[in-house]
Amino acid sequence: MVKRHRAPRPHNRAGVWYLIRRVPKEFKAFDKRGIVKITTDIAVADDPRAIRAREVVAKLNDGLEQYWRDLRDGRSNDARARFEAAQSRARALGFTYKTAEEVAAGPLNDILKRLDLLAQKKLLDDETEVAAVLGGVPRARFPLSGLLEEYERLQRSSLDRMSPDQRRIWRNTRKRAIANLISVIGDKEISEITRDDTIAYRRWWQDRIAYHGLDIGTANKEIGQISKMVKAVDMMYQLNLKPVFAQLRIEGGAKKSRAAFTAEFVQTRILAPGALDGLNDEARDLVLLVADTGLRLSEAAGLVAGTIHLDADIPYVSVKPIDRILKTDQSERDIPLVGCALDAMKRHPKGFPRYRDKASSLSALVNKYLGAHGMRPSKAHSLYSLRHTFEDRLTAVEAPEKVIASLMGHKWIRPKYGAGPSLAQKLEWLQRIAFSPPTNDALEVVVQETVLPSK
Repeated sequence: MVKRHRAPRPHNRAGVWYLIRRVPKEFKAFDKRGIVKITTDIAVADDPRAIRAREVVAKLNDGLEQYWRDLRDGRSNDARARFEAAQSRARALGFTYKTAEEVAAGPLNDILKRLDLLAQKKLLDDETEVAAVLGGVPRARFPLSGLLEEYERLQRSSLDRMSPDQRRIWRNTRKRAIANLISVIGDKEISEITRDDTIAYRRWWQDRIAYHGLDIGTANKEIGQISKMVKAVDMMYQLNLKPVFAQLRIEGGAKKSRAAFTAEFVQTRILAPGALDGLNDEARDLVLLVADTGLRLSEAAGLVAGTIHLDADIPYVSVKPIDRILKTDQSERDIPLVGCALDAMKRHPKGFPRYRDKASSLSALVNKYLGAHGMRPSKAHSLYSLRHTFEDRLTAVEAPEKVIASLMGHKWIRPKYGAGPSLAQKLEWLQRIAFSPPTNDALEVVVQETVLPSK
């Protein structure tokens, strides 16, 4: 605890009220400033009796004392930086970093080695080196409310490759998982989470599943995300945490199979003349594109001019990690354009800027439209169902599994050799299942304007 004999008073420094405090002895090892001076930004002339300044100084002082406690306990960013530096220096000197308590509890031989190295290198008077070797810096501490921020920092190389929307989704799912855990056990330091806490968290999920109809898969996903974040921080900072999140998975979850439209329903209802006229042109043509390519919504909306090849002998689109990451390594692929998809891409040779990195908005709009116009046979059917319809149609014509996997962007069950199915081979199967484009006069005019060379 910080000893306080009386409330700090404002100090007049060059006509401005300041908080001025000497760093307490117990914190001198963490804050080297000696004397701390923080301005209130209140001029003495405007507050000659320091009435307002006293209130500001009290708040500044509370913040300063919290900062010192966080430094001592390893909770602040500065404290974490000092701990990382101590870890790095200990490794450079040939030791694994241990706190003073861990060093003292270890074998005598290890203590003697550490002292001997400091003596040999004449470092016994160097506070930084002694702290690194003998554990003078406390381990970093992380409340659950700060876990995501730290995990983001550890994952920054992966996050830098994501699109803004991918980062938003990535962050929100983990933010929600942490908020749920905090609602059950409170904002604990991750080092203080017990097995009883995690069992209580699991029980909370079981109750929600039983009484509120939530999905087991959602529960297991959140539990897994929390566990992964804690493990990453534990490994980075050598916190030596107990595996309190182990074996929490809830059994009984069945993998949901998304509904697929029948090919007849797509052709006669969704692709009926005028059926999609109420959508804007980009949303309407993205529906047509997905219907005859099986692209994921984010893949279709993410196409740009450099991935659209209409002038090739076989027109095709390429799924590539441009300004975003792909769902899997196998997602990177080339897909020939036939039927509805070819028509749609001719109208949008540079892609779909309105929905680029906004697949969620596209899905919400189209699903609402399909539902309002009687084109969702059940609640399980959605725009994404067209991708499953695409796969079903390939299966129905007995396309080779390797061709199906290549078109869908799925992992092939056998080791990959060679370049895989060619565009021509893919085209052969896609031509067998291609839908007939809607015979909408307005669309046909646009196609003609796009295809005919300008005079």
